[in-house]
Amino acid sequence: MSIETSVQVTRLPSGLTVATDTMPGVATVSLGAWIGAGTRHETPEVNGIAHLLEHMVFKGTEKRSAQDIAEEIEAVGGHLNAYTSRENTAFYAKVLAEDAPLALDIVSDILQCATFQQEELERERAVVLQEIGQAYDTPDDIVFDHFQETAYPDQSLGRPVLGETRTVSALERSALWDYLRAHYGPQQMVVAAAGAMEHDRFVDMAAAAFTHEGFSCNGTTDAARYQGGDRREARDLEQVHLLLGFDSVGYLDDEYYALSALSTLFGGGMSSRLFQEVREKRGLVYSIYSFHSAFLDGGLFGVYAGTGEKEVRELVPVVCDELGKLSLGVSEQELDRARAQLRASLLMSREKSSARAEQIAQQLLIYGRPIPVEESLRKIAAVTPADIERVARRLMASAPTITAIGPIRQLESAARIAARLN
Repeated sequence: MSIETSVQVTRLPSGLTVATDTMPGVATVSLGAWIGAGTRHETPEVNGIAHLLEHMVFKGTEKRSAQDIAEEIEAVGGHLNAYTSRENTAFYAKVLAEDAPLALDIVSDILQCATFQQEELERERAVVLQEIGQAYDTPDDIVFDHFQETAYPDQSLGRPVLGETRTVSALERSALWDYLRAHYGPQQMVVAAAGAMEHDRFVDMAAAAFTHEGFSCNGTTDAARYQGGDRREARDLEQVHLLLGFDSVGYLDDEYYALSALSTLFGGGMSSRLFQEVREKRGLVYSIYSFHSAFLDGGLFGVYAGTGEKEVRELVPVVCDELGKLSLGVSEQELDRARAQLRASLLMSREKSSARAEQIAQQLLIYGRPIPVEESLRKIAAVTPADIERVARRLMASAPTITAIGPIRQLESAARIAARLN
C-alpha cells in the first residue's frame, strides 16, 4: 500500500514549529497548540499546576470573557477543548474551514493573554478539588494514580495529573503566571492543523497569532527512575481493582513496536490471551486488559482487572502464568492478529482530522519529525515472534508494581507474586 505524504512542517525564527496535514475532500479543520510540558515538569510544591492552568486559560483573556470564548466558538458550530498529560498539554479546536482563523485566534489568545483573575481562580480551584475528590471516589480511576506513584516514587513522573488537595489548595495566581511563562515558550510548542488547510496560509496565520512575548523555555525534567513496589488499600467494595505492571520501554526504544504488539495480543481485545483465558474460559472477571504507557525515556506495561474478593485468589496466578507463557513462544497466526489490529488502528485514525493533527504534533514533540505512515506500518510488520518472547522476558526481569483497591484480604503477598514471575 502506498500512502501519499501530506504533512508539511515549518519552523519559525522564534522556534515555534508549525505543521499541517492537508486532507482533500473535507470541509473542516482540526487545529491547536501542543506543548511539551505537563505534570512531569512540575515541582512537588506545585503538583497539579499544569492541569489547573489548562482550566484557567478558558476563564478569560484581555479581550474575551469566559462566556465570550464559549459563545464565539459555538456561534460557528465549532468546539474547543484541552487536556493535560504527564508530558504534554494540548489546546485544540475543530471548525469549518472558513472559521479556522477565528479558532486559531482563540487558541493563541487564551495561551498568551489569559488574565487569571483571582475570583475565577478561586471558583476553578473549587472545581478541580471536586474533580480530585471524584477521582478518589472512583476506584477504577484512582488505582491508576496509585500504580503510577508506586512505579515512580518520589518523582514528578509518579505524581497525579490532577494534583493533590493540599498542593492545589495552595496554588497562587503568580505561580500560574510563572509556570505559563516558563513552559509555554515557542521551542516547546507545536501548532498543528489537519483537514481543509493550505500549509503556507496556516504558517502565516500561526506566525501572526503567536508572538510569545515574555515566554521562555524550560523543558528539563529528571530522568525516569522505575522502582516498582506494592500498594494496597482495603475498601468496602464489591470488587478488587487490581493492577500488575512492569518497567517497560519509551517511544524512542527499539522495542517500542514489539511491546505494542505484545500488549495487543496479550490483553488488547476479545481474542487476546487474557480475555480468552481469564474471562471466557474461567469467568473470573468482567473487565481485564493490558496496556503500554510510553514516555520519552521509559514506560509502563500493565494489566488491569476488576474481580471479586474470592476470585482474586485464582486470578493473579493465572495472569502471572499467562505472562510467563509469552516468553516461551507465540504463534505467527496470533501475532498476525495483533499486527492487523495495530495496522487497522493506525489507518482508521487517518480518517479523522482531529487524530491526524494530534499525531503530527505528538510526533514532532517526541521525535522531532513527522513519522510517515508507511514507516510505522513497516515497523509493525517487522515484529517477529522472537521479538515478543524477548520483550516478555525483559518485562519480567523488572521488579513488579502491584496496586489494589477493594476487598484485598485474599490477594497474594507481593513476594509470592514476584516468585511466580521468576
